[in-house]
Amino acid sequence: MQNGMMQAARAYAASSAHRSLRAQEADVFRHANAALRRGQDAGALGRVRALADNARLWTAVIDLMRDPENALPEALRASIVSVGLAVQREMQGPAPDFAFLIAVNDDMAAGLSQQG
Repeated sequence: MQNGMMQAARAYAASSAHRSLRAQEADVFRHANAALRRGQDAGALGRVRALADNARLWTAVIDLMRDPENALPEALRASIVSVGLAVQREMQGPAPDFAFLIAVNDDMAAGLSQQG
């Protein structure tokens, strides 16, 4: 099993080397959305897991945007933090709107996928 995990890690590293960081970041949002889509139709445990994964993603995004060494323009970083805080508020509510969360993640993935 250990050997298989190492092979998988090497294969991922090799394939990632040929893709931009933005493309890889877009995939993270797509992966979170796949979990949200599965979770919205699953039982309580599936929803909780999907929301927890999405919360970790957005906590990391917000932390990265607040890093003073982040090279993105300050106004863009502030806008992304604002979106992230809205996502976090939605996830903390009694009945999170999965369609909203999925739409925001889709928009982030699309923005990251654009050439520029």
